[in-house]
Amino acid sequence: MDKIRLKKYAELIVKSGANPSPGQAVVIIAAPEQFEFTRMVAEECYRSGASQVVVNYTDMVLDKLAYLHQDEELLSELSPWDRARWQWISEKFPARIWLDSDDPDGMDGIDQEKYSRAFAKKVKEIKPFRNIIENRHQWCIAAVPGVEWAVKVFPECTPEDAVEKLWEAILEASRANGDPIANWDEHNKTVHARCAKLNALKFKTLHYKSSNGTDFTVGLMKEGIFCGAAETDLNGRVFNPNIPSEEVFTTPRKGEAEGVLVSTKPLSWQGTLIENFSIRFENGKAVEVKAEKGQTALEKMITIDENAGFLGECALIGKNSPINNQGILYYNTLFDENASCHVALGRGFDNCVEDYGKYSKEELEKLGVNDSVIHVDFMIGSDDLEITGTTYDGRVIKVFSDGEWSI
Repeated sequence: MDKIRLKKYAELIVKSGANPSPGQAVVIIAAPEQFEFTRMVAEECYRSGASQVVVNYTDMVLDKLAYLHQDEELLSELSPWDRARWQWISEKFPARIWLDSDDPDGMDGIDQEKYSRAFAKKVKEIKPFRNIIENRHQWCIAAVPGVEWAVKVFPECTPEDAVEKLWEAILEASRANGDPIANWDEHNKTVHARCAKLNALKFKTLHYKSSNGTDFTVGLMKEGIFCGAAETDLNGRVFNPNIPSEEVFTTPRKGEAEGVLVSTKPLSWQGTLIENFSIRFENGKAVEVKAEKGQTALEKMITIDENAGFLGECALIGKNSPINNQGILYYNTLFDENASCHVALGRGFDNCVEDYGKYSKEELEKLGVNDSVIHVDFMIGSDDLEITGTTYDGRVIKVFSDGEWSI
């Protein structure tokens, strides 16, 4: 891939994505094979005035070996050095960048029950630190092709050609061709205008219906708002948390969800692929799951804590979104969720409550924001998806028709 294009992409991730303030530290999470691009991103961070750049390399192969061979008790512990790292993050509030290149099948073959128990214990120890930094720092998730991921997406290609082809697809989907920063300035205006239209309507419920079996109603908070693209943290710093991002999303009211949602794309969760699945909800909570592949992983996911089976997000994306029109199944949530309407199990977003900064965490939970150690998106958009909204003043409005916006 041409290095000039990659440098522009790195600049986009730093300036439009994480947008570090002068003197702020930055943490980059990446796979070892991405060291060259990671260096480009680090250099852009320093050019933007970062005081220091800390790189944490993570290796899925080593993670899998650990889950295959280590004792469960040891896997469940947050090591002293990891605890110190999270303590530093919760005190310094660095901007954080995750360069995702994970293999969608990278954790196949591990004991899912062992993994789920260990994962649940460890993330519970991390959660207090996450609560401290939530909405008080900038972050950005972007993608870099990994060889295994690229070959999964383009199995007909050689590894080298697959990586190059995935690079082209990522740059196109991320609006990183031409003038990437100008592209995102314009994109943010468009998404924010759509959010304003939806927020003016004040929906109380959304009903989803599709011929694949989806028939589902979810309740929304009166204080809730739709968000999308660029966000502003509680310190007034603007950032784009996801590159790419086509969604307009809100946090539903906990406990108000009834019916069945049928997935329309595979879900790769923690390196395990879950395919052709459905989830049935009663009184707001997932009570039954069915999957042709990954059944155990899905069952463990929704029970990882007491709130994992409740919803934390409802996101709306028309079927003619640029990513969906690429016709590529990425096997990666960052991209596949931006090609399709989706919902998320687990943690809700505080900033999807109007003037959320004036509420305590407990008050936000009382309003209906779900709290969990996970936030897992899965895709439900289809060519014939119908979404009908009922407003708080009793109007019934068609939001989606045949998989596309009606508003």
